[in-house]
Amino acid sequence: MTQPQLDHIGIAVKSISDSLLLYRDLLGIEVGETEEVPTQKVRVLYLETGQTRTELLEAISEDSPIARFIDKRGQGLHHIAYRVENLQKSMDQLVESGCRLIYSEPHPGSHGTQINFIHPTSAGGILVELVEYLNDDTGQSSGEEPRS
Repeated sequence: MTQPQLDHIGIAVKSISDSLLLYRDLLGIEVGETEEVPTQKVRVLYLETGQTRTELLEAISEDSPIARFIDKRGQGLHHIAYRVENLQKSMDQLVESGCRLIYSEPHPGSHGTQINFIHPTSAGGILVELVEYLNDDTGQSSGEEPRS
């Protein structure tokens, strides 16, 4: 497995629009487009915070993992995400070494990605997302440097 790069930090919020007061208006962070990811039952907004972006996550369903997270823990840090070149290969190596994954197969993510998560029980209590960019908005493949 090649060395993954930190891709983004996911923050669970009750309302993306309410959160923009802090991130966009007070901190002056540039915001991207909002996207819904039906398979994850979430609305996503990337904040352009350099090579490591910040992702605001808002539930679009009461049974969303984000809704359950907020109900249990409140708003806050949800996960860290690493960009990998080949998600399936990374998953195979992790499972072979005994790591527990959330999904048995890659799932569609936001911004033209395939994703999976390492279960917190296999990652020191942290939810770790693995992200493979099939094609991002700059036309890069997953093996190229992240955009800045």
